[in-house]
Amino acid sequence: MQVDDMIMVSVDDHVVEPPDMFEQHLADKWKSRAPRVVRKKDGCDVWLFEGAQIPNIGLNAVAGRPREEYGVEPTSYDQLRRATWDVDARIDDMNANGVLASMCFPSFPSFAGQLWANCEDKELALVMLRAYNDWHVDEWCGSHPGRFIPLAAPILWNPDEMGNEIRRLAKKGCHAISFSENPTKLGFPSLHDHYWDPLWRACSDEGTSVCIHIGSGEGMVFTSMDSPVDVMITVSPINVFGCAADLVWSRVLRDYPDLSIVLSEGGIGWIPYLLERMDYVYDQHHLWTHQDFAGKTPSQVFREHITTCFIDDKAGVELRHHIGVDNITWECDYPHSDSTWPHSPESLARCLEGVPDDEVNKISFENALRVFRLDPFATLSREECTVAALRARAGHVDLEPRSQGGNPPVDDPNAAVTSQHIIDQLSTAFASPFEQT
Repeated sequence: MQVDDMIMVSVDDHVVEPPDMFEQHLADKWKSRAPRVVRKKDGCDVWLFEGAQIPNIGLNAVAGRPREEYGVEPTSYDQLRRATWDVDARIDDMNANGVLASMCFPSFPSFAGQLWANCEDKELALVMLRAYNDWHVDEWCGSHPGRFIPLAAPILWNPDEMGNEIRRLAKKGCHAISFSENPTKLGFPSLHDHYWDPLWRACSDEGTSVCIHIGSGEGMVFTSMDSPVDVMITVSPINVFGCAADLVWSRVLRDYPDLSIVLSEGGIGWIPYLLERMDYVYDQHHLWTHQDFAGKTPSQVFREHITTCFIDDKAGVELRHHIGVDNITWECDYPHSDSTWPHSPESLARCLEGVPDDEVNKISFENALRVFRLDPFATLSREECTVAALRARAGHVDLEPRSQGGNPPVDDPNAAVTSQHIIDQLSTAFASPFEQT
């Protein structure tokens, strides 16, 4: 398939929430307690909520910067590409990249809404979380029908309310909810616990997929403080390996046979080994571990329930039939440092070289539309959704990398950046003062 003829849907991107996001979604009595953006003395913008500072971490929003300026230092909105937080500009950047539709994970509340879960005032937390979900579904996604896959934040501390929220948002067309790869790391029961049954039940009933993003449990995983930070960046995707095994061996997928799970930003090259290993373990050990898949194998259960995605994973694509072509989707990861924007079509085409057109279509968009129940063709004709057609709309978009300044984590340009350098830089950012107003 020619690059220009592809249709591309990204199932993992990110939004930097705009400062005014709560204005239209809160009653007057709550507005004074809503998260707000403050400008710090060092020039950075941070969200402030119940005394906690949450900065815009640099690596989360480096789109448009030269690569040598990538880093984790907190940034101001002035330093960010406008499309990171402005939805109309985001559509421009999606068009320039030939991307039809996008799912956007949260930034300042964390992937699984940990900010709200950690809030002591649970009435306040529930109000703010619902306002966040309404902003995301009604404003961010609703402003451009067919171009975004709505994604809800979860109510981790109250599964019954979480079930209600899933049902409420399903009526608005939202059929995805973000969740944690390991809730025990957040202080909640494990995936195996019946505590989460209202979540699984509501998702099964409503056709809502549970999206599990890497880093939604432990966050950044450092092997040691003096290891190069490249180690953390390298191993982060594989952390979802344990979550996938947890789910397949759990009772959850057996108790809820219609449940859909999506592993976000985990890559796919490791999955054939996981499937082979689980089947071997089942055959070798199930008589004494008392596992019973009712005539199925663990790999069959995986393929029936779990959707995966990749950014750039040629090895995984070559092994696609060991994974299941119907289980693979693609992601851009805009505006994070791993993103292939604005050359995603060319990057994906290299990965899919030699793949038959029908399989290209499944991986690049059809699987995503099916899993998340999105119908962009109700708004745009198929011809208007190709890479070439979308890029033709974006002739005005400036794609030239722009220097945004920022502070490097080390002064010596020849020294390797370590995990400790990153921790030190973030600690300084959280500790620096802001002007109270």
